[in-house]
Amino acid sequence: MSVRWGLAGWAITAGVALWVGALVALPLAAVGAEALHRGPGPALAAVLHPDALRALALSASLATWVAAVNTVGGLAVAWALVRWDFPGRRLLAAAVDLPFAVPTLVVGVLFVALLGPNTTLGRALEAAGLRVVYAWPGMAVALCFVTLPFVVRAVEPVLAELDPAEQEAARTLGATRWQVWSRVVIPPLIPPLVAGGGQSLARALGEFGAMAVVSGNVPRETLVASVYVLGEVEAGQVGDAAAVSLVLLALAAAAQLAGRRAGRWLGAA
Repeated sequence: MSVRWGLAGWAITAGVALWVGALVALPLAAVGAEALHRGPGPALAAVLHPDALRALALSASLATWVAAVNTVGGLAVAWALVRWDFPGRRLLAAAVDLPFAVPTLVVGVLFVALLGPNTTLGRALEAAGLRVVYAWPGMAVALCFVTLPFVVRAVEPVLAELDPAEQEAARTLGATRWQVWSRVVIPPLIPPLVAGGGQSLARALGEFGAMAVVSGNVPRETLVASVYVLGEVEAGQVGDAAAVSLVLLALAAAAQLAGRRAGRWLGAA
């Protein structure tokens, strides 16, 4: 059945385009203009500054590690929520969505309050030779918590549609547990896992709130790119901050686009 695209349809389309342009396109254009208004040379120099490169490298390595961990952990959590009925299931489901409900700055404060160097648990861990907060481990754990929902919520609906009878049939035909997992369960879950991992990677690259609290912000050690950008703005180097922001934006967009494209390609294969 065809639908006539009349004046009302065009008006709605124009309104949506203007709204998206005001919220997304205009700010992005402003950042790009600020980064390049002095020319490409100063912008490139800002990105290639040793502190900026180290911050970008740290953000990229953390985000890659977190995306890999969340791909496995997200599958485990989604499996528990879909296939198991246990006490506290609803609480776990609510906890998965917690990063969507509270500012990530609050998440960082919670980690410091629990594992900071002035807490009992934090001092015990440091005595054992493991510093969590204001170090790489705490940053990674905080990012895992913040970005886990992207994988879980991507995998859940696909996992819910899988028929357990297919697994039982495979076992009846003599398949081992590993063969059931590798040939029946895992293949349909690969596309949402890849797409969710890409979203997790993109989100981790630009995370600011939790990182501003748990990282310690030591240049060339624990200073991530998002916090580095804030430091440049506070120092009056808005153009340099915009240049690094463009790189972060490009990395995050590429990660998310690659995850979606790979997920669709694997789903169609």
